[in-house]
Amino acid sequence: MHAPLVAPFAIALYLLAAGFLASSLRQDEATPTRVPMTFAAIAVLIHAALVLEAHRGALDLHFFAALSLVACVVSALTLVVNLSRPIAALGVIVFPLTAVLFAIDVYLAPPTFPQVLDWQIKLHATFALLAYSVLSIAVVLALLLALQERALRNRHFGAVLRALPPLTLTETLLFRLIATGFALLSLTLLSGILFVENLFAQHLIHKTVLSIIAWVVFGVLLLGRRLRGWRGRRAVNLALAGYVLLLLSFFGTKFVLELVLHRVG
Repeated sequence: MHAPLVAPFAIALYLLAAGFLASSLRQDEATPTRVPMTFAAIAVLIHAALVLEAHRGALDLHFFAALSLVACVVSALTLVVNLSRPIAALGVIVFPLTAVLFAIDVYLAPPTFPQVLDWQIKLHATFALLAYSVLSIAVVLALLLALQERALRNRHFGAVLRALPPLTLTETLLFRLIATGFALLSLTLLSGILFVENLFAQHLIHKTVLSIIAWVVFGVLLLGRRLRGWRGRRAVNLALAGYVLLLLSFFGTKFVLELVLHRVG
């Protein structure tokens, strides 16, 4: 497959899926139909195949390649989440963003070459990728939860609110995803401690510190939920804070090192 020629099909399918889902929201339908989910599934498969081909099946962690890869995994997880808790609004947010990041990687990003990584580092990077992707879905749900709560307080029962699942279901799914992301983030930090050497020489100390702080924030949120029943605005704010820290940890650090300082590994 030639990426510049095939990628438009995946991008179009992502956008079509989001369009169908947005239409279902306007019609007050909480459950996505099979058509947009099928479009999105095909887009994810093409996206994944092109990423593997473009980077020779290796794990390319350069800035734009990593953004595209994370977006692909997040879209795949969106499909998985919708199998158990159909939430049309999730795809409306995720799929267009994935299409944009994929297009940037294919058409605008400078060419890169995957680093030669030992299996230990690949395992560490895989845990990090999954943790970041799961927590990305969680933060989108947190935003939807905040939207629901605000609408309920203001008694504004619009089409979007009526199309979302009940508040308790959204909240339950949110904390399940945060717990899963927290476990994966714990494995990321543990594998980093075991396998990553010389953090200072690799310019990883800032990434490590921010990741640990994010881990603490998510841990406090889960503990507060279990012991004190934290929910609502406090839970949403902590989830967003932890996610922003992870965003700065991985992509913020890579942006500065690769695009500002031009230190490409």
